[in-house]
Amino acid sequence: MDKNPLVYEYSIGKRKPYDYDYGNRQGNQSAGCPFCDVAHLVNIYEKEGDKIWLKNKYPTLKDTNQTILIESSDHQGDISTYTREHNQELMKFALKCFHKMYHSGKYESVLWYKNFGPKSDGSLTHPHMQIVGLYHKDGYQDIEEDNFKGFEVGRSGSVEMNLSARPVQGYQEVNILTQDNTNLDTWADLIQKGTQYVRSVLSHGVDSYNLFFYPINDGKGTCCKIIPRFYASPYFVGYKISQVDDSDTLKWEAERLKGFVNGGILH
Repeated sequence: MDKNPLVYEYSIGKRKPYDYDYGNRQGNQSAGCPFCDVAHLVNIYEKEGDKIWLKNKYPTLKDTNQTILIESSDHQGDISTYTREHNQELMKFALKCFHKMYHSGKYESVLWYKNFGPKSDGSLTHPHMQIVGLYHKDGYQDIEEDNFKGFEVGRSGSVEMNLSARPVQGYQEVNILTQDNTNLDTWADLIQKGTQYVRSVLSHGVDSYNLFFYPINDGKGTCCKIIPRFYASPYFVGYKISQVDDSDTLKWEAERLKGFVNGGILH
């Protein structure tokens, strides 16, 4: 098992623009949003409406190819607030971009994720995702199939939503799976509903979350995992031990989430 960490190149990181005030973070306080300044974006791979996939201008991780996917021209936008149609189009576009890197054969693994809010380790407010190719590292080595299973919220065809019984970090993690990358509109709808739930209902609403996307079923499907971000437990920080709520609480939370989501989406 590869225990080597990703190497952060500080000389590049200190030049990065950022919006969030992390106290001792080194970098340039953003005077203007680079993702709003579309006319000056360079190294663009794909563009669809106001969704743009491009090379990361500040590649801070050694032995990687870091790319950015700008989700919208709305500087204050978020998956939880987009129109249903825009979110569906975004998820299809992002999955297409991910697959271009994933199936390219250039990388040992490709990671796709999103930061939102001050506790997510995000740097810029403007809504974006990141797709990162790792040349020499398996980013999924410590992720297991059980991390995507749990207390069922509901199903619709090949799409399933559940609360993880074995979370990666803890406590409540929402999994939305498409086993064959079909029924993507429903998959996108459930991701949007999940982010709305996390932001407005779970623990009375949280201000930060991450999305992580994992290829499953031998790459034929995809799991989106929504992880609400709190200050991390010392058990996870110091020992890599995740925690999870007791079964009764998770069953209750799954029923509450189903009630929030349902409008004929799930069975």
